[in-house]
Amino acid sequence: MGDTKKTYYITTPIYYPSAKLHIGHTYCTSVADTIARFKRLAGYDVRFLTGSDEHGQKIQRAAEAQGITPLEYTTNIVNGFKALWEKMHISNDDFLRTTEKRHEKVVQELFTKAYEKGDIYKAEYEGWYCTPCETFWTEQKLGENHTCPDCGRPVEKVKEESYFFKLAKYTDQWLKFIEENPDFIQPESRCNEMIQFVKQGLEDLAVSRTSFDWGIKVPFDPKHVVYVWFDALVNYISALSPFDGDGELYKKYWPADLHLVGKEIVRFHTIIWPMMLMSLELPLPKKVFGHGWMIVDGTKMSKSLGNVIDPIPLIDTYGADSLRYYLLSEITLGNDGNFTLPNFVTKINADLSNDLGNLLNRTIAMIEKYHGGVITKCDDMDDLDRDVSTLAVQTAKDFEAAMENMELNKAIKSVWAFIGRMNKYIDETMPWVLAKSEDAHDKARLQSAMYHLAEALRIIAIIVSPVIPVGAPKIWDQLGLVGFTDATLEDAKVWGLIPTGTKVVKGDPIYPRFEIPEMVEVVVEEKIEEAVDTSNIPPLKENITYDDFEKLDLRVAKVVSCEMVPKSKKLLKFVLDIGVEERTVLSGISQYYEPEAMVGKKVIYLANLAPKKMMGIESYGMILSASDWEEHLEVTNIESLPAGSVVK
Repeated sequence: MGDTKKTYYITTPIYYPSAKLHIGHTYCTSVADTIARFKRLAGYDVRFLTGSDEHGQKIQRAAEAQGITPLEYTTNIVNGFKALWEKMHISNDDFLRTTEKRHEKVVQELFTKAYEKGDIYKAEYEGWYCTPCETFWTEQKLGENHTCPDCGRPVEKVKEESYFFKLAKYTDQWLKFIEENPDFIQPESRCNEMIQFVKQGLEDLAVSRTSFDWGIKVPFDPKHVVYVWFDALVNYISALSPFDGDGELYKKYWPADLHLVGKEIVRFHTIIWPMMLMSLELPLPKKVFGHGWMIVDGTKMSKSLGNVIDPIPLIDTYGADSLRYYLLSEITLGNDGNFTLPNFVTKINADLSNDLGNLLNRTIAMIEKYHGGVITKCDDMDDLDRDVSTLAVQTAKDFEAAMENMELNKAIKSVWAFIGRMNKYIDETMPWVLAKSEDAHDKARLQSAMYHLAEALRIIAIIVSPVIPVGAPKIWDQLGLVGFTDATLEDAKVWGLIPTGTKVVKGDPIYPRFEIPEMVEVVVEEKIEEAVDTSNIPPLKENITYDDFEKLDLRVAKVVSCEMVPKSKKLLKFVLDIGVEERTVLSGISQYYEPEAMVGKKVIYLANLAPKKMMGIESYGMILSASDWEEHLEVTNIESLPAGSVVK
């Protein structure tokens, strides 16, 4: 009869081999893993893909700076990714490197197909290119001082022969698809951004390079390498080996049910990728979800800033479950999440150690003390028992509904509300009082209370297993149950499955408490100077005279308010107190700072720069900032001087 299980194909972005692993990598992959585990629990045949994006000019330059080959460079970092996923108990079915032959074969096949269809043509490209983002930009879309509108870093002027993909050709087809599939891009705010981007007009996309050679060769013109985004996006299909044998994996799992990506690459996954698939006449994925950034103290994490949180020592000290639980429960999927060390320790102590851990410890201890460790099913329930048994089943259903809607933190909150209810149930039933009574009714009540606590924990263990895969089976084991890997979501919707005679097995606390000082010692990463490629550092400008400098009126300004400029993807609108008056200034730094995090800060302000109108708003002056050539921009921040102070 064959396998009749429903399939579910979920992917993360294939990560760029950054020299530093950080908690942002961990967040996205933990979300994907939790969804994959939930779908398996719900009876789906799941395929979960992650991997690494290893081609492109920035990889080649980084490798050359270290005196090694690009493949050696990426292999060293990919091994770190794989070790991190193992520590985090990530259950991916495949890890695809874009340097693998299976991927190269599919990229070349699809590139050739689009070329033969007439959707790829050769021409000369002259324009601006952001190497870190691997993105071409027109003059009109550049930021101030020829900077990338996405990352704010300097772009390069390039002129070279390239193949181009007819992106603009598919504008109307894409807009029609989005209209007919409004849930394709999630959350809704990302969808609206992409629609506006497309309606502003698309230009054909350069899809090959000749100025470097680290990439997949264009099969019919090998002096060209395939542009990294045409290459990288194909991984979702190449991992399914569509041209091997009868393409069984591809037929079974494509189209993907969910691409989970960071919000900074939503455009590539929701515009370029679908249009490529339209050209190739292949089915589009069912949903692309753009999650937010991980913020540390109000600022996006960056190794340049030195606020990167290294997940490895954190996991080694506190366990994978603690990190997974904190990230998944504290962040609404789609929004940015703020990671602080005190909040982390407080959260895992309160929820994992106090709430769940104590419920398990107290239950096992009482069953051992009052009934010799043996659980006995009791059908004689009072109203209180019926309430908690009904709530247990409802919690499993609520968890399922929230997970299906990708509301992971809401799903977790529903379970912890039930855990809190069961801790209160202990206080309401007072087993220690019932145990002293010789009354037959009290003895029956004690037996029922113990069964209800154990059965509640059985259901809890099942539904929290996608979130805390290490601790969940330990709950099961201490209850004396077997076959945890065979438990299903349907088992959590049925009350009373622990058989009479089951003997509990007391174990060590699954979630011990931690002190905050320990956390600070092992997790805050030292800022380490790394060997970097300096070829992109802009040259020094011509000397100016002292009189020229004297014309600049530099002041300390205090941020009174800060907000996003409507319809702009990068501009923040500041109101600055400069001592003698307030000024309105626009600054294109929204990808680096959250608006609310800027309020109250003191910045360096160029006060006598002539006003300029942008997005219908007059911007007077300029906030000074520094930008590196890799991935970070930082606003100069001076806290000790009053607003209006002169900077000399």
